[in-house]
Amino acid sequence: MHDSPYIRDVPPAEAHRAWRRAREAAGCPERLPSVNVSVERAAGLVTAGPVWAVRSSPPFDASGMDGIAVRSADTHGASETTPVWLSPGDYDVVDTGDPMPDGRDAVIMREHVLHDPGGRAEIRAAVPPYAHVRSIGEDVSAGELLLPEGHRLRAADIAAAAAAGQTRLSVRKKGCVLILPTGDEVRPVGTETGPGEILDTNSIMLAEQAREAGWEARCLPIEPDDPDRIAAVAAKAAGECDLLIIIAGSSAGRDDYTARVVESTGTLAVHGVAVRPGHPVVLGTIGHTPVLGAPGYPVSAALTFDIFAAPLLAELSGTTPRARPRTEARLARKLASPFGMDDWVRVRLGLVGGGLVATPLPRGAGVLTSLVRADGLLVVPTGVEGHHAGSSVGVELLRTADEIERTIVAIGSHDMVLDLASSHLRSLDPLVTLASSNVGSLGGLVALRDGLCHIAGSHLLDPESGEYTLPYLDRVFGAAAGDVTVIRLVERSQGLLVAPGNPLGLSGLADVARPGVRYVNRQRGAGTRVLLDVLLRDLGLSPDSVDGYAREEPTHLAVAAAIAAGRADAGMGIRAAAPPFGLDFVPIATEPYDLVVAPGALESPQLAPLWSLLESDRFKAAVEDLGGYSAAEMGRRIR
Repeated sequence: MHDSPYIRDVPPAEAHRAWRRAREAAGCPERLPSVNVSVERAAGLVTAGPVWAVRSSPPFDASGMDGIAVRSADTHGASETTPVWLSPGDYDVVDTGDPMPDGRDAVIMREHVLHDPGGRAEIRAAVPPYAHVRSIGEDVSAGELLLPEGHRLRAADIAAAAAAGQTRLSVRKKGCVLILPTGDEVRPVGTETGPGEILDTNSIMLAEQAREAGWEARCLPIEPDDPDRIAAVAAKAAGECDLLIIIAGSSAGRDDYTARVVESTGTLAVHGVAVRPGHPVVLGTIGHTPVLGAPGYPVSAALTFDIFAAPLLAELSGTTPRARPRTEARLARKLASPFGMDDWVRVRLGLVGGGLVATPLPRGAGVLTSLVRADGLLVVPTGVEGHHAGSSVGVELLRTADEIERTIVAIGSHDMVLDLASSHLRSLDPLVTLASSNVGSLGGLVALRDGLCHIAGSHLLDPESGEYTLPYLDRVFGAAAGDVTVIRLVERSQGLLVAPGNPLGLSGLADVARPGVRYVNRQRGAGTRVLLDVLLRDLGLSPDSVDGYAREEPTHLAVAAAIAAGRADAGMGIRAAAPPFGLDFVPIATEPYDLVVAPGALESPQLAPLWSLLESDRFKAAVEDLGGYSAAEMGRRIR
């Protein structure tokens, strides 16, 4: 073994080359073997050789319309004022697809022909040769190349091959990926987990990624952190698949054995790649089979598959990876990035002011929801330390342009009503999405001013006037404040989220300054943080008197989660955040939560579904069912 737990931080391109050299040295196949399959079962597979037409399509001159087949020369001179009459022996009635009768070289559509009682056909316009006739080989001629080698067969391809006379095709065998999850703490999906235990969601995710790439995939039973057992199972599995993926154990912890297993049973080519997330990736071979050690965090595992497994699967199949469309977008907020590695960032996308806006999603390698919510993927390359808000960045699209164009972009304060609205909008129209990003009320107003969102959720309290949000519009928007619209969403109850049973007996905000009470705060610029500061000032308390004032969380639910986990005793939040975590709630204040709308956006078709939703009695009832909300003024224009 090497002295360092990592060989080094290998740049991705160099890691690919090192893995290729290791595969060549181990005698790993360059391509999957070819097999012959019936044309009906070839969809999704990749051609192992060129596909030639063995018959022409169509195989004869055929009528392209229902009508009559004629000699085009017999129609010369026909017009509306000088019609030509054809006797029954001078034409033949044909339907679409019929072979052209001998001596006929044109078809006149049935609706353009009149017949007299004697069966004569009246022609009121001359037709050129081969009008409405499909010539033999019009689609493809016998001996013509139909499909090249390395082509992934689609529905239209197999139909064209069948029309060209092919009944069986030479294709690459569908490759097999085996996935080996490891870890003492990992449990199968569907089982109850205890403290410190996690569900094996990575296996089903990676297996589906392999299937989307056109391969078969099978998940092996979870192996505990025993290097000898993992090595034995990996060696056996490598002989039964075309790619082995070992999940977790790729880092440098005491129970991380993947690199050691690969090195002891085969060849370790790379351990540690300069990408984020996914840095502790393992690349190597066991026997004649490539091995990929994927990190245990789900975002890292998914990205590792995209960067390393997908290109390998395509190469073995003799084709290219399925490319996603790319576009340009402006960043909705500042994006910091570590120096010295490629940083892959998932983003939400929306069309704002005629251009795409990208809002970075939470960055943690374990944030599985970032995979679910992502519309796009951007890469901050090595040597770049990030981008400023408003910067133009290249984005790889993960959703269709139609879906993105109908996305309502909300940036600002977090509220569960926005999440509920997103679900209701999608149920009414699957193409409508409400994408909300939580940066605090003030951050949302700044993003709205800079043209980076359609609406901003805000509940900023002005300490001097006691008003919410409106006083901040002049400060943020200046002369343009008069063009900004404010719509009431809800009134909600704010208070202290506390552990079940309120074991510390907290009865009001003053109690958070008691010795031994651990507080968890919201981020600077959040409306809840502003409310806390105002209430502390009114009580004559300084922030320094609150243990945990400097600890910040980005949402009400994150505050609730910290308390439920025992990392804090109390934190300001909305009542609706308490039930999901079984917490108690001490009410302190009732406040409005408003939607601030960009100038000119109020009447835009993009926002029309949202305004309709706010008029829905069903949606209002669902909001109030969350607890701690009043929807009595929902949809009222405040300004």
